[in-house]
Amino acid sequence: SSGINAEYGDDYECASVLQTHTQDVKKVVWHPTDPLLFSASYDDTVKVYKEFGDDWECAESLTGHSSTVWGLSFNKSGDKFVSCSDDRTLRVWCRDETKATKYTCKSTVCGFHSRPIYDVAWGRHGYIATAAGDNAVRVFEQQGSSLLLSHLQSDAHSGDVNSVSWKGNLLATASDDETVRIWTLET
Repeated sequence: SSGINAEYGDDYECASVLQTHTQDVKKVVWHPTDPLLFSASYDDTVKVYKEFGDDWECAESLTGHSSTVWGLSFNKSGDKFVSCSDDRTLRVWCRDETKATKYTCKSTVCGFHSRPIYDVAWGRHGYIATAAGDNAVRVFEQQGSSLLLSHLQSDAHSGDVNSVSWKGNLLATASDDETVRIWTLET
């Protein structure tokens, strides 16, 4: 059995297939306010897609990471996003004021992670959390175009940390150690 209720099988149809990456696609994220879709890939790029007539097209290909881009997360207004990578860096991208789909890397954050960074989450309060292969959880705050480490929880898990997610001042983390943990950020 497919597990799909046939009664509801016609409710969705594929509107577009986007084949612009050259390797596995690891993450897709919608822009928080505009009809744009972003994807991260093993091919070390972030792609930006926009509607074009009845279809979607790749409007930009953002390069800069030297290895797999695992994830990305927007600030609440969508004028900036942060990407994370197997190259152990975070990149802060800022929107070009002249073109809605164009983002430029304004800052590269390196030297804080000893293993790949698998996920990143930009909270509504402005803090940015990372999940990495070193079992630690880090929280950064933005100062200008750079990020400063504000909290480090070494050995947050006993295995790779794969995912982070904010809800207010609560940070949820998920790990290869088979646990989900909820942390309270004291500011």
